[in-house]
Amino acid sequence: MSVFSIFKSGLQKTTTAVTRALTSLVNGEKAWSEENFEDLEALLISADFGVAASSKIVADIRDRYKRGQIKTSGDIRAIARADIIEIMCRNTRPLNLAKPGKPIVILMVGVNGSGKTTTAGKLAWNLQNQGKKVILAACDTFRAAAVDQLKLWGERTGAQVISSNPGADPSSVAFDATKAVLARQADYLIIDTAGRQHNRKGLMDELAKIRRTIDKVYPGAPHEVWLTVDASLGGNAINQAREFSKVSGLTGLVLTKLDGSGKGGMAVALHQEFGFNVYYVGLGERPEDLQVFDPEFYAAALFDE
Repeated sequence: MSVFSIFKSGLQKTTTAVTRALTSLVNGEKAWSEENFEDLEALLISADFGVAASSKIVADIRDRYKRGQIKTSGDIRAIARADIIEIMCRNTRPLNLAKPGKPIVILMVGVNGSGKTTTAGKLAWNLQNQGKKVILAACDTFRAAAVDQLKLWGERTGAQVISSNPGADPSSVAFDATKAVLARQADYLIIDTAGRQHNRKGLMDELAKIRRTIDKVYPGAPHEVWLTVDASLGGNAINQAREFSKVSGLTGLVLTKLDGSGKGGMAVALHQEFGFNVYYVGLGERPEDLQVFDPEFYAAALFDE
């Protein structure tokens, strides 16, 4: 299956809802009224494109319609697709890549159930397939199941796993793992942390402690701090991103479970709101369904192009 096919398949629920509604709007009346544009904006908001992005896209469509540039639903899809690519490519930040002797440390954060551990394992699979040497750190010491799950991913991918006893200090595991990635000359260290609610100060402070510990061993690390966001959560994902960014120094996002809901516009909403890059998206259960985010594939898949 091609990369674009994975995007198209993963976003099918959102695509179906959006394209059906667009076709209905265009075919329903000979001339559009302001009510039609309001319906279109409500449609985009319901697919979680966010108010700001939805308003921008509809304003562009309204302007072009009044200038006689829109005749079919295909015209609308083309405009929306171009606007989304423009939004997602604005203020992008290059991903830190490993270099000889300079491994990259990636800290995975997020709430319970967002898919951090699975994402860490899939990311290790992705990088190992590129010929990179990966170490996984099981810093979710509160859940034995999380440690066991990460060890299974280690066996599956060939990545080494650094772990400790249940209840151990997560910072001590991060310390050992950071020393290991330097000593063993690995390319990437992926640190899986415990799920935590963004409104629990004690747990959020623990993330700051992990960051400080890593930096003492390897100044400048972690180089990437990625928030895994369950895309089906809707507006609550915005609150999560806002709170995690305050304490963990977020550098980007991984959107999980995009294939499981009609909320595929969440990537646009988050980028428009915070400017955070979406680096990976989860579009299915298989390891290869964790894909590097491609704005053009994403926008084309959303609008059935």
